[in-house]
Amino acid sequence: MSDARLNLLWLQSGGCGGCTMSLLCSDAANVVQMLDDAGINLLWHPSLSEASCDEVTALLEDCADGRTALDILCVEGALLRGPNGSGRFHMLAGTGVPMIDWVRRLARRARWTLAVGTCAAYGGVTAAGANPADACGLQYDGAQLGGALGPQYASGNGERVINIAGCPTHPGWVTDTLLAVALGDFGARDVDAIGRPRFYADQLVHHGCSRNEYYEFKASAEAPSQLGCLMENLGCKGTQAHADCNTRAWNGSGSCTNGGYACISCTEPGFEEPGHPFGETPKIAGIPIGLPTDMPRAWFVALAALSKSATPKRVRENATSDHAAVTPAIKRTGLK
Repeated sequence: MSDARLNLLWLQSGGCGGCTMSLLCSDAANVVQMLDDAGINLLWHPSLSEASCDEVTALLEDCADGRTALDILCVEGALLRGPNGSGRFHMLAGTGVPMIDWVRRLARRARWTLAVGTCAAYGGVTAAGANPADACGLQYDGAQLGGALGPQYASGNGERVINIAGCPTHPGWVTDTLLAVALGDFGARDVDAIGRPRFYADQLVHHGCSRNEYYEFKASAEAPSQLGCLMENLGCKGTQAHADCNTRAWNGSGSCTNGGYACISCTEPGFEEPGHPFGETPKIAGIPIGLPTDMPRAWFVALAALSKSATPKRVRENATSDHAAVTPAIKRTGLK
């Protein structure tokens, strides 16, 4: 790590603030102190800092004009371009200037620019529906390059925006990215094709899922609260969604699938409008449309038929129960 400290500025745009709430659930007892120990100086955060009004305006002007070094710019929430490209649907209070204009000025100075959460990365929930605010991500508009900063944007280190996607994003994804930046160990090789950090995006939510035995035998839940696999009937995209949610659980134990709710692939552009109810699995001829990543349809059909024919009674009955109705058989496991 360099002896020089890094200045971090965090702005909140069009969103719910959920990524900051998630960050406060970091494994670190004091996330601000953890960043400080790593050599990252939090210049300002709208929810965590005491400075306000003229103090903040002066700080933003100093960063935008280069008088104060801006090493890391974090933006949470979608950028609102409306109405008619003016950005005036979201004015930064006390400045008379649209937030999108501040972000563009500051991004020109930042050595690293981070989109925190799927709204900041791709538009997210804020851009759903008719999108009257013309919301978009920092460098993506949905799945397409563009966004508020444009497809050609590169921060001071020559890299595109780092998209720490998730709704909300996991606190560990944020802190690990910031620590890697502080160590000088994060670059283009460390993000996937749509800008997400590979340390979590190269994995699938399916990995480590507590329902994997039910998935293997295609023993499916048919209603909420049941123990079976959620893919076949209840809309789960865990076999397609890129994240490490079940191997890096929230608060040490939680994840959507562990809590009985289907994965909706919230790290993906456009997840907010899947074209069907989140809790239902669309099918053609009884076969789910969204099949596991990298698996040909014919293979899945053959495997599903074989798996269902071999499903143990315990797995089959427990799949449609809200508790383990049948316990595993007791059997000696000694090898001879």
